[in-house]
Amino acid sequence: MRSSASDRSGVDSLPPLPVTLVLAVQHVLAMYAGAVAVPLVIGGGLIAAGRLNPGDLHHLIVADLFVSGLATIVQSVGLWRFGSRLPLVQGVSFAAAAPMIAVGSDHGLPAMYGAVIATGVLMIAVAPVFSRLTRYFPPLVTGTIVMVVGLSLSGVVAGWVRGDDGDPLNVLLAVATVVVVIVVHRFAPPTLRPVAVLAGLVGGTVLAQLLGRVSWEGVGGTAWFAVPQPFMFGVPQFLPGAVVTMAVCGLVVMTETSGDLVSVGRIVGRPVDRRTMADGLRADGLSTVLGGIVNTFPYTVFAQNIGLVSLSRVRSRFVVAAAGVLLVVLGLVPRAGAVVAALPQPVLGGAGMALFGMIVASGVRTLAAVEFTETKALVVGIAVMVSLLLTVVPGFFDAFPSWASMILGSGISLGAVVVVTLNILLVRDGMGPARVERLP
Repeated sequence: MRSSASDRSGVDSLPPLPVTLVLAVQHVLAMYAGAVAVPLVIGGGLIAAGRLNPGDLHHLIVADLFVSGLATIVQSVGLWRFGSRLPLVQGVSFAAAAPMIAVGSDHGLPAMYGAVIATGVLMIAVAPVFSRLTRYFPPLVTGTIVMVVGLSLSGVVAGWVRGDDGDPLNVLLAVATVVVVIVVHRFAPPTLRPVAVLAGLVGGTVLAQLLGRVSWEGVGGTAWFAVPQPFMFGVPQFLPGAVVTMAVCGLVVMTETSGDLVSVGRIVGRPVDRRTMADGLRADGLSTVLGGIVNTFPYTVFAQNIGLVSLSRVRSRFVVAAAGVLLVVLGLVPRAGAVVAALPQPVLGGAGMALFGMIVASGVRTLAAVEFTETKALVVGIAVMVSLLLTVVPGFFDAFPSWASMILGSGISLGAVVVVTLNILLVRDGMGPARVERLP
């Protein structure tokens, strides 16, 4: 245990077992909808591109939960110089969705996972340097990046809500799901509000079942227990263009995590120094390497669980580690992943509307702390518009050389590069440690 402040902060305390288990379950419920959303987004894109068999989608989901659990344990408990030893839940980064779909669609899953592994190694290597560069990621930059992440997923939400046939009933299911989310968020106790999106998924699915819009055919034949298989989709390939594409995404992930580390350090009363920052970023890199091996994705801190730490006032990192153990167990149950894979697209669309909308709102809330000038407004506006080029016109860079279109194929990465560059070139004041104000 590293910090002398641990007794005062409560981070190193170990609550009674019943309290630990209840809060661990609460953490899992708070992040579950977000955790399964990214595999569904990426898997759907790869299925549409003919690179993934629909019957394999549940493998992505359970592998994601399995690695999320291991990553959470490493981040909260610590393993040598890996892990911040703060109460942080790890989950797959939404910023990874677009670049992984682009790489996987163009070059196949072995190249996609090879790029993920290489990105994780890069993240580990640059973590000490990156921890010294937080002055280049003030709220102007982090808020814009978070907002761009949410906006870039609007096309996915639209596709889910519409469904395959554009039936008006699909819109009804999506709206019903959103209504459940709103009702739970408005009337539930504060500590239950983080599970509002999950409640929306359940409520929307129940309605879809009553309307005969759910098929559970693929669930019955799925095993109850299985360990995620490494390199299930082939031996990784390390293509330079794919690696560069994912490496840019990795830097975006590190920006997300650096802001979250500062936020949780402030909440628990344990300020984050450079060593803690570097150790937390290394944990991201390690979990990303493991993700590439076990057929999943880059990992970052899940902000909704930071809000839960604040609401519950229980700051113990061992509560979060217990949540990690539960996630590992869920990752060993393929049938649970098959149930998620069978959820109707319109229900996912309704939940995504709320989930991704809250990401946008988190970015807006961060930007609210910025004292805007015309120059700062210009920086944000250009970055957002550049990132949306690919959302509005998905094939915007198709006429470019293949290596260039792959690197430029993520609106999130493109927007992040633009806002960081313009902030350095045009904005001379207000640079400080990255700080992201998240919605609870």
